[in-house]
Amino acid sequence: MPKNARLNGHLDEIELGFVEREATPRFLMKLSIQLHLAGLSLSNTVSILELFGVNRARSTVHNWVQKADLQPESGQNPDHVAVDETVIRLNDEQYWLYAAVDPETNELLYTTLEPTTNSVIAHAFFAELREKHDVEHAVFLIDGSHSLKDACRRHSLDFKYEKHGNRNSVERVFREVKRRTTSFSNCFSNAEADTADNWLRSFAFAWNQLI
Repeated sequence: MPKNARLNGHLDEIELGFVEREATPRFLMKLSIQLHLAGLSLSNTVSILELFGVNRARSTVHNWVQKADLQPESGQNPDHVAVDETVIRLNDEQYWLYAAVDPETNELLYTTLEPTTNSVIAHAFFAELREKHDVEHAVFLIDGSHSLKDACRRHSLDFKYEKHGNRNSVERVFREVKRRTTSFSNCFSNAEADTADNWLRSFAFAWNQLI
């Protein structure tokens, strides 16, 4: 498939239902959202818009990403699911990013950002994951986390310990998220937790398109 056809297909998946009156052409709004989530900083994304003769503030592009309310497609039926948690810095506070990845496709299935980590939160994460995807017969790949093991048991899900191998898929996602949040601090500096959580789900949407 030609690259421009793939690009148009990806852009078509971005809904702009929040737009009432906007001077920016919808194609450029979708392109800006896609470019930012694919790796461009807000500053560089704004520079791309200027090439089309459109001048917009970084905060405007940021708001487009937030209002688009993007997230991974539901209804997946993976054979294996790699699940992990990692620390994300939000301003001067520490949050925990929970993520589930299909190691066969490297697609992000679900993410959530939490202020702490414990068995109750892990249980809620698995409950939300089960609502979005058919994972009843999947084998969950986890590391030594006691809370993740406990959540699997409480949900009667098969799991096995795996330090590397197929679990590398979720580690790759975490590395990219941390690279983005370190390089483009304008995503998370002076941001509320729900804003960061929404950005991470939007990132997951874009990640699945690009892999």
